[in-house]
Amino acid sequence: MHFAHASIGRTILVPALAAMPALAHASFLHGDALDALANGLAIFILFAVPIGGIILFWLVHILPEKVAEKRHHPQKEAIKTLCLLSLVFGGLLWPIAWLWAYTKPVFHKLSYGTDKHEDYYTEQARLEGATNQTLADEVARIEGELAALASRGVLPTELLPLRERLVALEAKLSAPDAAAR
Repeated sequence: MHFAHASIGRTILVPALAAMPALAHASFLHGDALDALANGLAIFILFAVPIGGIILFWLVHILPEKVAEKRHHPQKEAIKTLCLLSLVFGGLLWPIAWLWAYTKPVFHKLSYGTDKHEDYYTEQARLEGATNQTLADEVARIEGELAALASRGVLPTELLPLRERLVALEAKLSAPDAAAR
C-alpha cells in the first residue's frame, strides 16, 4: 500500500517538475540585447585576450633580464639576448636565461676579478661623487653661517673649534676634486 501512494505522488510531481523549466530564463537579456552582448563579448575575446596573452608572455620572458640588472650580473647583455631569443623560440630558452640570471659568476670573477657589471662601479662612483659634492656644499653652507655670525660678533667661543674643523673638512673634501682634475 505504501508503494501505491508513492506512484501517485510521482505521477503528479513529475509533470509539475517538467513544466517548471518553462518558467526559468537562461539570461536576463532577450532578443537584440542578448545578441549585442554576445557580439561584444566575442570581439573582446578575439582581440583583447590574445593581446593580453602576448603582453603577459613578453613580461614573463623579460624577468631574467630584470633580475640580472637588479643583481648587477656581469653578463646581463648576454642574458638579455637570450631572453629575446627565447621570445623567438617560443620560450624554450627562458629557463636557461632564468638560471643564468640567478647564478653567481664564479668563472667571470676568476677571469676578470669582479662579479659585478661595470655599470655597477660607474654608478657607485657617481653616487659617491654626488655624496661628496652634497657634503661639501653642506659644509660650505654651515661655514658661511658661522662666518656671518662671527662678522656680527655673536659667534660663541664654543663654536670656534667647530669652525676650524669645518675649514679642515672642506679642504679635505675639495682635495679629491682637485686630484681628479
